[in-house]
Amino acid sequence: MVEAKKVAIIGAGPAGLTAAYLLSKEGVSVEVIEADPDYVGGISRTVNYKGFLFDIGGHRFFSKSKEVVDFWRDMLPDDFIERPRLSRIYYAGKFYSYPLKAFEAFANLGPLESARCVLSYMRRRTFPKRNPASFHDWVANQFGERLFAIFFKTYTEKVWGMSCDEISADWAAQRIKGLDLVSAVLDGVRRSIKARPAPKPDGAVIKTLIESFQYPRRGPGMMWEETARKTRAQGGVIHMGATLDRLQRTEDRWRVTARRRDGSGLCIEAGDVISSAPISELIAALEPAPDCRPAAEGLRYRDFITVALVVDGAHSFPDNWIYIHDPKVKVGRIQNFRSWSPEMVPDEKLTCLGLEYFCFEGDGLWSASDDELIALARRELAAIGLVGDSAVKDGCVVRQKKAYPVYDEDYRRNVQAIREELAARYPGLHLVGRNGMHKYNNQDHAMMTAMLTVRNILAGEALYDIWSVNEDAEYHEEGASGARDALASVRLTPGRVPAGAVE
Repeated sequence: MVEAKKVAIIGAGPAGLTAAYLLSKEGVSVEVIEADPDYVGGISRTVNYKGFLFDIGGHRFFSKSKEVVDFWRDMLPDDFIERPRLSRIYYAGKFYSYPLKAFEAFANLGPLESARCVLSYMRRRTFPKRNPASFHDWVANQFGERLFAIFFKTYTEKVWGMSCDEISADWAAQRIKGLDLVSAVLDGVRRSIKARPAPKPDGAVIKTLIESFQYPRRGPGMMWEETARKTRAQGGVIHMGATLDRLQRTEDRWRVTARRRDGSGLCIEAGDVISSAPISELIAALEPAPDCRPAAEGLRYRDFITVALVVDGAHSFPDNWIYIHDPKVKVGRIQNFRSWSPEMVPDEKLTCLGLEYFCFEGDGLWSASDDELIALARRELAAIGLVGDSAVKDGCVVRQKKAYPVYDEDYRRNVQAIREELAARYPGLHLVGRNGMHKYNNQDHAMMTAMLTVRNILAGEALYDIWSVNEDAEYHEEGASGARDALASVRLTPGRVPAGAVE
């Protein structure tokens, strides 16, 4: 047990609930506010529509961190299943296995286009663009201009709603670093002859090439519902349907004010606050108002719509998901939730497909009615040739605000300004998770930021630099042998100041 403390937590997603569970386990009093009235888990929740379960995007459970994997196993010791990974790319009317299979890609592209891709790759590797600043430049340096145009440009611009020239190279460096064309081609040859994935030189397997993954049998929401249950059993309090209103700093305490759906207020006083809320929303609620408010207002987010369609199972396909690179349709990715887990679908004669649309809150897609979006999804399924319109039996729509923090040319400067001021003026305020740090982290990275923040709070000092988690995308890929090194890489040495802090 630790001496009496109280921590307020904003957001009941993976980061917030991980922190709440670990703190309450140590005897710390915790109260969590969550804006959603029904679901915990944030973007990692599992939605239930008439017994059909689906994710807000698919969530594979794979991590290099032993601590994260142990946490998952402790929560759901008997509920994980191993699923084969199968995904494809739809481009120019043809399907490509992803990761690519060399012979299949050659056959689909044809000898002339394949030769152009190879020559383009060789040219860019010989004469790379120095200090690439944009996603376009970074990817073209790695794969060549033609492969960039075929397998990166259209899908990426659908996801972000902006030109690849406007997207920071940080995005590419974080998400696809460690995958090079030679590794992909060698792996594709092995896959074509049904061999094992190609190891990297250090013996690790590139995550993008992994052939199976762990998954809760009824979706990722199982994980966070169980974490919430155990947190409550340890004395933690979770207020559902409570939205952050004000966050005030007194001399030595924090006061968190929230507003419930019925209009009533809620006030929590605590020594520390952990926030996984979008930085823009947190800074807008902070009192006294920080000077970095314009920087927070400059942060951008990409929103997300899932159109879940119940479809005749005879028209299903084996993929977990398919990337749609065709600019003629608006859908960006299609999930097949029966392939994630058969228990996601209550009727073996049916399946549930999730058509994913990337948008900005208030644009034409976001503002369309549910009926209009379902009709669009039905038309686009038929246009791609996956499922005829007559096979669709039912559907529903889920809108997700601020699903992805945008890495534009200003984001790094804005985040840095926010970090410096919070470190200097607002002690005891800890940012964690994807939106809480404006970092496109995976679920396990979000959890690790929470785990290390808990250690810092319990110790009463900054032992770990939370902002260094997933600074290098290799953190997620190197396998169990690197787990201890991952923690060592973010542990602060005596006298060292966390990145972004002010001495």
